[in-house]
Amino acid sequence: MTLTHSGASELSQLMEGTTAGALIPEIVRRGFQDLLEAEVSALTGAQLHERCPDQRSTHRNGYRERLLTTQVGDLSLAIPRLRQGSFFPSWLEPRRRVDKALYAVVMEAYTGGISTRKVDALVEALGGASGISKSEVSRICQGLDEQVKAFLGRPLDHARFPYVYLDATYLHGRLGRNMQVVSRAVVVAIGINALGYREVLGIAVGDSEAEGFWRQFLGSLKERGLDGTRLERRPSKWCNSGGSAPA
Repeated sequence: MTLTHSGASELSQLMEGTTAGALIPEIVRRGFQDLLEAEVSALTGAQLHERCPDQRSTHRNGYRERLLTTQVGDLSLAIPRLRQGSFFPSWLEPRRRVDKALYAVVMEAYTGGISTRKVDALVEALGGASGISKSEVSRICQGLDEQVKAFLGRPLDHARFPYVYLDATYLHGRLGRNMQVVSRAVVVAIGINALGYREVLGIAVGDSEAEGFWRQFLGSLKERGLDGTRLERRPSKWCNSGGSAPA
């Protein structure tokens, strides 16, 4: 599902104060850093640590730190220096849309994978002057997608979660060849460990909040090692009561 901007914001709010919420700025920072490295490689004619003297136009010469204000907070970026000339990507200038486009890419990774539409939007926001090819942008987005998938699919036997809260909301996204705006259910499981820290244990997207949808989601958590928690359904919500997770 291709999330709308409002859908991405709502999903971010659901994860606020959790490990997943804290991970979002780091993934966005990595995306910016990867884009910086891609542009300077295109400018110099060589990848980092690559030896190709015949193709080089100049060489790297360390980094300088720059604080970038984004919608996920202030991010510390390492701007590459050059031996000859200067380097500063135009897409980091104020009022450019790269921040919004990259944020949309990261948030969509949490709901089943990054769409071609979001990659295209990021390419457009970067502009042709960046020298970064669409295939390179796609590769960078794939790396971010894999990082999110690894987090959402991680084993859950590293800690006990005496309390697990389940929340669901309907987010707007685009589906189908016509990219029609639809509303789909997004469920989030948040565990609280013995130290009181909140962790997002899993996220799933479906067509409804039917019992089968919930059971499949809860079963996937159990397969990943969630134990020591029993969920009971009470009016309009699921909540913890201790025990073991349902099959």
